[in-house]
Amino acid sequence: MLKTMNRKISVVLILFSAGYLYLSYNLKEYPYVPVDSDLVPKALGFVLIGLAVLLFFDKSSEEEGEKKKRTVPKKEIGVMAAVGGMIFIYILLFEVIGFLLATALFIFFCSWFLGYDKWVSNVLVSLIFPSALYYLFNYLLQIRLPQGILPF
Repeated sequence: MLKTMNRKISVVLILFSAGYLYLSYNLKEYPYVPVDSDLVPKALGFVLIGLAVLLFFDKSSEEEGEKKKRTVPKKEIGVMAAVGGMIFIYILLFEVIGFLLATALFIFFCSWFLGYDKWVSNVLVSLIFPSALYYLFNYLLQIRLPQGILPF
């Protein structure tokens, strides 16, 4: 049954998403909000289960080329660890300095670290994208994101 790596991974993903869905069904419901806090987690959980089932029934065979694709070069491990560290710092700063600043700094420094050299477009994307998301969540969906040190 679990002959290929895709099937093994899909079983793990199905178990993970089942636990995730269990926890998302235990989220507190709020009676007077237009979009409840459990909508997105439930949708993501069901999408993950669906994709894991599709992965389980994937007919692609595992060839030698596929096994080589899974091998990560040693120099890439340092890059992945650095990006993981940036994600950890982002999580730590998220509540302290707020969504807008933490996300802008994360996008800017992560894309710069990964080799994107166009400073103007990097600055514009790292400012416009989090601002649009902040406006969407806070004012249109009325889901409050951490404002941090900013007054709005």
